[in-house]
Amino acid sequence: MALGPSRMLNVLVVDDDDADVMMIEEAMQEAAPGTVMVRASDGRAALELLEAGVGSNGRPDLILLDLNMPRMGGLETLTCLKDDERWTAIPVVVLTTSDAAPDILASYRQHASAFVTKPIDLVAFEGAIRKISDFYRDVARLP
Repeated sequence: MALGPSRMLNVLVVDDDDADVMMIEEAMQEAAPGTVMVRASDGRAALELLEAGVGSNGRPDLILLDLNMPRMGGLETLTCLKDDERWTAIPVVVLTTSDAAPDILASYRQHASAFVTKPIDLVAFEGAIRKISDFYRDVARLP
């Protein structure tokens, strides 16, 4: 069930696993055809891309963030994103193999928009993306 052409997204995928990224790309194209995706292999690379102005409008519409990565993990990255006024309004979906309660709680405490466990349940993933997209595109007014 696609979001439709008016719902194309610029997405930053922060994940160090090639197979997971391919699966995420397929799921995103199913949920939001025409999605433009940029990849960073860890949190530090993601922050560098954001500083450089990733995406056609200088910032992504959505960030998909793994927790377990080298150099800078997902929770540290999420904290940096939400502590910086330039990026705090960007919705972040934590997409990880962890289903540990402390990871889930820590992610939501750092203002993650959703927490999805890998392997991806396509229906749950599409639902989370759709809800976030609807809110940020139809309700929220971002600077």
